[in-house]
Amino acid sequence: MCAKNTDTANVETKGYCWYKATNGIKRHLLVDVLGNAYFVHCTKASVSDDVGLLALLRKHKEYFLALPTGHIITILLDNGYHQQYLEQEMANLAPQLLHCLKLEIAPKPRPQSFVVIKKRWIVERTNAWINQCRALWKNCEGLLRTSEAKIRICAIRLILRRLA
Repeated sequence: MCAKNTDTANVETKGYCWYKATNGIKRHLLVDVLGNAYFVHCTKASVSDDVGLLALLRKHKEYFLALPTGHIITILLDNGYHQQYLEQEMANLAPQLLHCLKLEIAPKPRPQSFVVIKKRWIVERTNAWINQCRALWKNCEGLLRTSEAKIRICAIRLILRRLA
């Protein structure tokens, strides 16, 4: 998801996303079936989705490699990702990742029609919850690490609200 920058954002965090036509950052999220954010990675908006996902996987590679044998995590991707390229890069990163991660591209909807894609709305709903946090509706931060920390704090708040 792209988040627009404000004028207080640092130059290092600014990038232009041609697809969304926004100047800002991209938030790469891995969420569970309930929409709880497990892993967060922020990049400039000019970074492609594939590179952002690979950076997130590289950052949390030890978690995935420590999963019990036979435990497979399915990562549902939208059409902005390239499955063959990602699988090739995952094999270069760590061949064992292909045994514990399964990449699945969501089906393309018919042109000129709105179709709810099953399970795809889980991450979109999580993005909407994150955007409701006042500090996250736009990127005001000078560092991408700070944006990631604020997203994690927001995710913790959402989980705690559900428990209460």
